[in-house]
Amino acid sequence: MDLFTTNVLTAIVQDLRVPQTGLLDRYFTGSIVEDSEEIHFDVDTTPRRIAPFVSPLVAGQVVRSRGFQTSTFKPAYVKDKRVFTPTRAIKRVMGEKMGGGQYSPEQRMMILVAQDLEDQLKMVRRRMEWMAAQALYGGSITVVGDNYPSVTVDFGRAAGHSVTLSGGTRWGQAGVKPLDNLQTWSDTMVKNTGVAITDVVMTVDAWVIFRADADVKTRLDRWRGNSTMQQDAHAREGLQFQGMVDNFAIYTYSSWYVDIATGTETAMLPANTVLGLANGFVEGVQHYGAILDHDALRAMEYFVKSFLDNDPSTRYLLMQSAPLTVPYRVNATFRATVN
Repeated sequence: MDLFTTNVLTAIVQDLRVPQTGLLDRYFTGSIVEDSEEIHFDVDTTPRRIAPFVSPLVAGQVVRSRGFQTSTFKPAYVKDKRVFTPTRAIKRVMGEKMGGGQYSPEQRMMILVAQDLEDQLKMVRRRMEWMAAQALYGGSITVVGDNYPSVTVDFGRAAGHSVTLSGGTRWGQAGVKPLDNLQTWSDTMVKNTGVAITDVVMTVDAWVIFRADADVKTRLDRWRGNSTMQQDAHAREGLQFQGMVDNFAIYTYSSWYVDIATGTETAMLPANTVLGLANGFVEGVQHYGAILDHDALRAMEYFVKSFLDNDPSTRYLLMQSAPLTVPYRVNATFRATVN
């Protein structure tokens, strides 16, 4: 079997375990693969109308049909290229016993290919988690990269769905009731969309203040069917359920990424962030544009290929994708900075 054929590499990618991406997996459950470079998505723009009254003796009133707006965007390309030189196969691979000798060079090459493919896939999925976080946080995504001018994809979230508490209105200040804030924000969402906040996602620093509130302590339901109380701490990276209060499901979230260009590690969500989300109504979709490659003959989420340079002997492994996360009902999202 030729390990580096496109079919074999694609099969390996499909079998790899996808990393945990809490926001992407929960709120962007749809997937659409395009046959064109551009991504297209329709947004319902119909207002909350009421049926007209008329006399039964006159003609019916003409009512315009529901409207929608179609947006088009050419996504930035993700191209991750890895280099395989013959020397990589004669050195000990990660996990091999010290001194080597456990694997042949051919076996090491297979291990290296699988490891690099897994890392490439993780990096693409982490980029998509970043896009999901950006869309939920700001109602927009700013895409910028090498030879790709900065472009902001604005999904048109209502201005009142992004708030910043300041001064004496911040969480933790005397007289401030976080549960009252959640109710107000949920009412705003109901007015604008007809659906209420179901999930409240907090960064850990916001959660520490929230759980200390006297009303939250009294009303937060942390018991579940196994009759064991969940721990207060956010104990792992990603999205973690913390309990129910006033019909809101409370989650904590923490995740980071390292920018390849700068080497800087940054949190996916800024400090003191609270997201209010109507789970099931965000209608988040993972869109993928067409792969611009002669060897990619069909629409697909990821395309991986290998090619050889004979002098000096070097093999390259290239992962390509053109993704964009789209919240079709962006007003089913809300963001607050609480401290």
